[in-house]
Amino acid sequence: MTTFVLVHGAWHGPWAWDRVVPVLTAAGARTLTPDLQGGDHGLHDHAEAVVAAIDTVHDDCVLVGHSYAGLVVREAADARPGDVGHIVLVDGWAGGDGAGLFDLAPDFFVEAMRKWAEANGDGRSIPPPSPDLFGVTDEAEWLAARLVPQPLRTFTETTRLSGAVDRIPGTAVHCEPQVFPFREIGASVGYRTVPIDGPHDVMVADPEGIARVILEAPGLE
Repeated sequence: MTTFVLVHGAWHGPWAWDRVVPVLTAAGARTLTPDLQGGDHGLHDHAEAVVAAIDTVHDDCVLVGHSYAGLVVREAADARPGDVGHIVLVDGWAGGDGAGLFDLAPDFFVEAMRKWAEANGDGRSIPPPSPDLFGVTDEAEWLAARLVPQPLRTFTETTRLSGAVDRIPGTAVHCEPQVFPFREIGASVGYRTVPIDGPHDVMVADPEGIARVILEAPGLE
């Protein structure tokens, strides 16, 4: 039985996968949804949380990282290369050793996030943005009620990679139309790229669609 470790992105929680989990379970898969906590946690803390989840798995393991969590799952996989059979990025940020989200994101995004943290947070966390940023309109109120502040450290810390992760096959799912160049980012780390129609929070908008892609991904390489 394959276990899919579903890792949520910035401002989200394990609840982001609530609509996807039943679809994967019905297909015979096992799922884990680790919580990337806020507070003063950073990218390395979050990678350790995913490593802890991997260590509970005793069968095939596929790591799935949404958005910011693309960086997290790659660092976790690098620490446990023998336990991870495939990596799936869903509109995920990714890079080599020493790359962080603020290194990969465009300047306007970095500037906006820093200013938002200073003006509306405590200087150490970024308040949740409008659900419009994630392309969610029909359920904007539902999403807004669940989003939480994101530690600024998670965007400024850079990944620690030995290179082991580069030997693990991966799939970069990119939502169309693109807001950020996630197809190119996935290709830059050697992953097969797969488009899906939907907003950045496709797991909320189309859980069945993204579940199908996730289930198929390990067989695409």
